[in-house]
Amino acid sequence: MLFEVRSVNGRFLDLTLRLPDEMRHLEPALREAVARHVRRGKVELKVSLQAGEAVSTLGVSDAVLRQLDQWQSEVLAALPNARTLSVQEALHWSRQLQGSVRWRDESVMDVAAAVLRQLAEARRREGERLVAALQERIAQLRSLAARAEPMVPALVQKQQQRFLERWRDALAQAGASADTGSAQERALAEAAAHALRIDVAEELTRLRAHLDEIEAQLHKGGELGKRLDFLIQELHREANTLGSKSTALELSTLGVDMKVLIEQMREQVQNIE
Repeated sequence: MLFEVRSVNGRFLDLTLRLPDEMRHLEPALREAVARHVRRGKVELKVSLQAGEAVSTLGVSDAVLRQLDQWQSEVLAALPNARTLSVQEALHWSRQLQGSVRWRDESVMDVAAAVLRQLAEARRREGERLVAALQERIAQLRSLAARAEPMVPALVQKQQQRFLERWRDALAQAGASADTGSAQERALAEAAAHALRIDVAEELTRLRAHLDEIEAQLHKGGELGKRLDFLIQELHREANTLGSKSTALELSTLGVDMKVLIEQMREQVQNIE
């Protein structure tokens, strides 16, 4: 008897069982056993018989046939109108009985439990490597955010000044004769509104908050996949907003670098249960 189990990435549990006919009745129990060890991913569990074992189950045992004959006699004695077994039915039930004698349910489930424990241990080791990779990218994102933060006030001030200069140029070209004080006040109000639209300090703050939460979840352990999926989406949102609001090449470049790292994290998170 040979057990093989394989698993690949997946957001949900997708289980495929490949069992010999003699073990079909164990499918519900095996599904429950897999679900106790695995929550996400595409899992294939295959049980096959060795060459000698498969041949031995194909023959018909005289002892099993005699047992069937005895049971049939007892049934006919109690139910005279019942029909006798056909050859096909006798072969079917003899093989079922041989399988049930040869393959004890408890031994099959014990082997399955041992195999699934090995799978869980392998997935645990892989999870530790994934956590290390995620923490490395979190550190890189924090570094990029730290580089971007000092740029924000200067860039906002620079864009505000540029807006005021364009406002004055537009008034001069139009030959506006409005009161200089009111025009200046209107220009300052518009410049302040423009500054709010391009200020990315809030996005950087939220990005760091999401990184803090991801690290907290990684330290907490347990079933993290769906929670991390959501947090990665939020990171994408902040990085995209930062890029769209940026008016400087340096900040736009940092935003692109952030999105590359976040995409790498998203791919890794798909492997975490």
